Amino acid sequence: MVDVGQATPATFRWSDDLGRNWHDGGPVDDQWHMLGGGTEVRFGELDWEAGYTVTFSARDQLVSRIEAIEGNVLALADSANRSAEDAVVRHCDDAALQAAIDDAIKQTRNLFIPPGHYRLARGVVARNASGLTIEGANAQAVVLDISEGNGVCVAMSGGTEVNLRNLTMVGHMGFAEADQAGSMRTLGGRGLWGFYLKKSGATSISGTERVVVENCHARRMSQEAFVSGGVSRIAPAPRRNTKSTTYLRCSAIDCGRNAFNDWNLGPENTSVLNCRIVDVGGCAWEGASRYVRFIGNYVRNSGTIAMGNLGTFNRDASFEDLGAGQHIIADNVFESGGMYGGKRGSRMIRSAHGSTQVIIRNNLFVNFNSPAIEASGNADTTHYPSAQTIISGNIIDLTCVGESPVARTGILVSANDTIVSDNQVYARGAVDPLVTGIQLQEPAVNLTVHDNLIRNCGRGLVTTRAQSRVGTVIDERTFMLPSWTSVPAGRPPGHDYRGWPLVWLADGEPADRSVLEGCDPETCHFVLREPRAMKAGEAFEVYSPVGTNWMMHHNTVTGCQTPVILDSYGSSACVFADNMISRGEATDVTEALTVKGRFDLLDNVFSGFDEPGSVALGIYPDRFGEPLQNLERGNTFTDCATPVGEQQ
Repeated sequence: MVDVGQATPATFRWSDDLGRNWHDGGPVDDQWHMLGGGTEVRFGELDWEAGYTVTFSARDQLVSRIEAIEGNVLALADSANRSAEDAVVRHCDDAALQAAIDDAIKQTRNLFIPPGHYRLARGVVARNASGLTIEGANAQAVVLDISEGNGVCVAMSGGTEVNLRNLTMVGHMGFAEADQAGSMRTLGGRGLWGFYLKKSGATSISGTERVVVENCHARRMSQEAFVSGGVSRIAPAPRRNTKSTTYLRCSAIDCGRNAFNDWNLGPENTSVLNCRIVDVGGCAWEGASRYVRFIGNYVRNSGTIAMGNLGTFNRDASFEDLGAGQHIIADNVFESGGMYGGKRGSRMIRSAHGSTQVIIRNNLFVNFNSPAIEASGNADTTHYPSAQTIISGNIIDLTCVGESPVARTGILVSANDTIVSDNQVYARGAVDPLVTGIQLQEPAVNLTVHDNLIRNCGRGLVTTRAQSRVGTVIDERTFMLPSWTSVPAGRPPGHDYRGWPLVWLADGEPADRSVLEGCDPETCHFVLREPRAMKAGEAFEVYSPVGTNWMMHHNTVTGCQTPVILDSYGSSACVFADNMISRGEATDVTEALTVKGRFDLLDNVFSGFDEPGSVALGIYPDRFGEPLQNLERGNTFTDCATPVGEQQ
């Protein structure tokens, strides 16, 4: 890789290990410059000061066919272009396998692969199969090895039905190379993914209508181990999209990038069932497709279950009628924590970027040293926010064992129309100050949080405000959102912020107020009711004046250092009712419930906050220093040193 930054005079750096180490190359001129491995480079005439990233590669392998053997002399079909005393000859089996697959498709027969280690210089393809089963003798004995080749071991393209069973597939970049397979920033371009330069994958699907991949195992794959794409159901005829894909009892272990991936709206009805995902440098699952089930799997030290990631696909003409990113994530076990690019701390389950109708239920998180579940309303100018989510019945153990703890949240919600119920979020042993149980974030609307048990967390149940910034000022009333924002443009035909207050911030504190005339979800333009002098980068918050519709009821929060914080704008439609808040074994609890926004507090129970100086219910002015117009009724205080403390 040769990387020329935007500068005058132009200089360059180079890397021969996919960006892991960069070396100073010197000036960009017409002289030869020595790089690694005996490679030299010089620059032709070009406006190099504009910045460029150039990659090139070569291989010292000759893939040919043996035509004759006489003694110890081999006669090859192709001539070698160099001599080497240490050259070796090894079998290469992709041509024979491809011929067998082609013949099986032609004769409408199945293909049995006997035990053996099959070396691939390139992958094989099943094209337009009307009904084909490729089956190895068993997954231990049949190995497809592309570790010295390039591509996907078995690709399926077009056709009606393909079944793939009992294979192990080996590539050339494992978990230790996650940084090289992943995203890298360059000086001369926008950056790139390392695996594009050195590819190995297990299977890929493009437009095959029905596919079953069973008992197939990927090792050391640089790109997505199991991936599907192709056209969507609304593509112009002739078209054929993947209508059903099942991965059953498969595994992805020690891989540089994603385990399973549907990369666009083409595939539908993808099921990842009873699979094992361990030490994967990218996402355990990444899906922009429709009607996905990720059920009964075991995941350890791997990246996010990423639902959505629709990009420009959520502008697809079928989006409003069919939605996208529908998922059921259920009955899985997640151990140790999420790791992305080899680094600890990634969210494990995340609904974002336009995913709708998502169910996250009955999952177990064991000794989990990472954020667990997020329903994200954040978006950018190409994505809609996610919505319609149920998070229920999960047991989330956020205990850090044998590692340096990271800040982590059990459940984080900033997406509209979300129900969080019947979950347990906790840390074993002493209170962990880096753990937050459940966090809700404005400007999300229609949130219901009930019957959850939160214990031994630094913060138990928390509400917060999202901030964004002005991107581009269009005129004195109109501005565009930045490329990424936690106050997203709404999804049509959803709310458009009409009549919502907008609060301008200076150093994080309110400095001015406006009222929104509305927001265009297509252009991401916010329009103020009255003109105002605005500037790019200016920070702001928005909130609903009446219709937030947050209901938090029948939750139990115990043993937390800071049990409950209601620090968001809230509204007259925000209720905190029938909750149990107890000190448990926590010590030095300053306040059990801190209220800094518009919430009605009804029939809650406070117990055990009897330490000197401790306050059960702390009431503060609102964001603008004004008294809150909250209703507090029917709350019970037992063994509390100071039941209520008012700051004004």
